[in-house]
Amino acid sequence: MLALPTLLAAVDINVLFLALPHLTRDLGASAVAQLWITDVYGFLVAGLVITMGTLGDRIGHRRLLFAGAAVFALTSIAAAYAPSAEALVGLRAVLGVAGATLMPATLALITALFPDERRRGVAIAIWATCQFAGAALGPVVGGLLLGHSWWGSVFLLAVPVMVLLLLAGPFVLPGGTGDGTGRLDLASVALSLLAVLPAVWGVKVAATGSAPLGAGLAATAAGVAVGVVFVRRQLRLERPLLDLALFRRPRVTVVLGALVGAGIAMAGTGMLVTQYLQVVLGLSPVAAALWFAPMGLGVAAGTLVTPVLVRRVRPHVAVSGGLALAALGALLLVVTPAAGGVPVAVPAVTVLALGTGPLFAQGIGSIVGAVPAARAGAAASLAETGNYLGGALGLALLGTLAAASYRGAMDGVIGAGGAARETVSGAAAEAAGLPTAAADELLRAAHEAFTGSLHLVGVVAAALFVVLAVATSRVRLS
Repeated sequence: MLALPTLLAAVDINVLFLALPHLTRDLGASAVAQLWITDVYGFLVAGLVITMGTLGDRIGHRRLLFAGAAVFALTSIAAAYAPSAEALVGLRAVLGVAGATLMPATLALITALFPDERRRGVAIAIWATCQFAGAALGPVVGGLLLGHSWWGSVFLLAVPVMVLLLLAGPFVLPGGTGDGTGRLDLASVALSLLAVLPAVWGVKVAATGSAPLGAGLAATAAGVAVGVVFVRRQLRLERPLLDLALFRRPRVTVVLGALVGAGIAMAGTGMLVTQYLQVVLGLSPVAAALWFAPMGLGVAAGTLVTPVLVRRVRPHVAVSGGLALAALGALLLVVTPAAGGVPVAVPAVTVLALGTGPLFAQGIGSIVGAVPAARAGAAASLAETGNYLGGALGLALLGTLAAASYRGAMDGVIGAGGAARETVSGAAAEAAGLPTAAADELLRAAHEAFTGSLHLVGVVAAALFVVLAVATSRVRLS
């Protein structure tokens, strides 16, 4: 029951990728509106997950889950029939608010349902499996729905699942009213939003170039500055929104760091591989989504086998061993050729993802298990925030490194103009106006330069996974 909303919330982050051209045509969405339609959901989930985790601890996670599910279902129906792009942006924002309730509430309820550590580990592994499988299947599900219906059908997918949760949940999920102590500090809520949202937005635009670099850096700096104010306020409050005492526990700190680090490596390699499939190998977005799905399914498989694995080895051995396997997967990217590289790149990211499974299954369970059940929501929100932060940093840091590597390789190419030195798409545009032989040579150089940047990111990701493997091998996770 708790796996279903988790699956749908994950699907909803990526399900619009293939629907965007269709809804853009029907609603007349501008370029700016398109960005907000795709991004606002994830931004608000990232910005509100801490608030929702703590709110659930106080009013009860079942109550919060049902409220979020009801809002999610009703808003999904409205989004499916949105009359304008501006209305859809607003409705996606409401979906983000509702989505922020689902992850911490489901994880906290799992903790209440399964006080036994082993059974809780199995349940969290299933929960994590649904999260990553949903993220991987989002574009695929969107493509299948669009093949038989209009773009609004991708929103209606959530409705029957949320209705089932609302009907059956009261009979199978534990009640509880939360600890009820104190009100939410609204100033802390505002500070958390003002810290997370500008930082995530700034990192995203710095990586993608969807806004001036200076604006992205300024937004990130502002988010960090507000984050410092947020931390100082939490240290003064008797009932903080985020209990910073959690970071005094070594396993919480190490696992959170590992979640961020793994998120960096996975987001960076994932972004480069998806681009490689499209701009170097020339696959369509649908084909690229299908070939890339094994990465998310690899994480799902890794989380699913973790409960069996930890019966034979200690949890920290499973996690550190998995991260070592992830390092090997990242290193496989180094031998990806510039032509016909699907048989190398896809297994490489699949092995990489498979190796991170124990971290997400056992690590998240370790964080939640490190606190009393009354604070499970706050602990769960930390894990989710770590995932979002790592993904955003991976796009920015490894994306920037790859771009610099590409530019450096193209600087030595005779006849390559400014556009060709920036992106493979720019090289393709320049090649269209050249004689056949010169065009082929320019494209070959661009493809090799991009593949070289993929190799570099693979090496960096492998090194990062090795560091994380060593760090997690020294901390008991149970």
